[in-house]
Parts: sequence; C-alpha cells; structure tokens
Amino acid sequence: MNDPVVKVGMLIRRPVQEVFNALVDPAVTTKFWFTKSSGRLEAGKRIRWDWEMYGVSADIDVTELEENKRIVIEWPSRVEWTFTSYGDATYVHVTNSGLEGGAEEAVGSMGGFTMVLCALKALLEHNVILTVVADKEPPS
Repeated sequence: MNDPVVKVGMLIRRPVQEVFNALVDPAVTTKFWFTKSSGRLEAGKRIRWDWEMYGVSADIDVTELEENKRIVIEWPSRVEWTFTSYGDATYVHVTNSGLEGGAEEAVGSMGGFTMVLCALKALLEHNVILTVVADKEPPS
C-alpha cells in the first residue's frame, strides 16, 4: 500500500515575490506559523522551527529552493511548495508526501497546511495576524 500524499492550495492576492518571501523569511513566517526560527530558508541548510506555545520544535532540511518558484523541505516527511504567478496574485500549492502515519497523519497534515495558507492569506492580503496555529489547541 502506498503512503498517502496531501495536496492543498490557495490563491493569495499578492505578487509571487512577496508570497515566496513570506515563507522563506522567518521575520514574516513567525507572524502566522511557527514562533521562532534559526534562520532564513536556503537550499542545503538545516533550520530549526519552534512552536513555543506547544513546547515543540522541528529540524527542517531545505533540499531545494528556486527563487519565487519552489521550496522543498524534509521534516521528516517531504513538503513541496510551488508558486504560480497570476499577475498580482499567486497560487501556492503544497504537496506533503512520505507520510507514514496513514490516513490520520494525512488528515492532520491537510488541516495544518490549510490553516497555514489561510493565515498567510490574511496576513498578506489584509495585514491581519490570525492566530489559528497558536489557537488550534486550548491553553494548557
């Protein structure tokens, strides 16, 4: 049986350079996804992302990065973002593969990446910081 593959996407009404940068630059990404990062995404680099509200972190290996087109990471599954420009809008497509946890992991991944894309859209289109990632779980 093959491991599931998750695919989600979102049109973000901002230029591709701005959308791409929001996922590469932790000064932007920490406004809508993780709370802390050891650095900017660069091909061949290992980065640490922290979600301090949950007391968890992940080591991210950036395996490929094509400016304004594509980002590929391993964490431990493979995540690929592609960016398609539509003038002043950008379609972001996320593919998460190598999920060994079956349907439950796939559903969680789909929900998580959908929340991240919605939060990114709110930030870039409306300058609103949605705390959907931080507020997903009740306070402990």
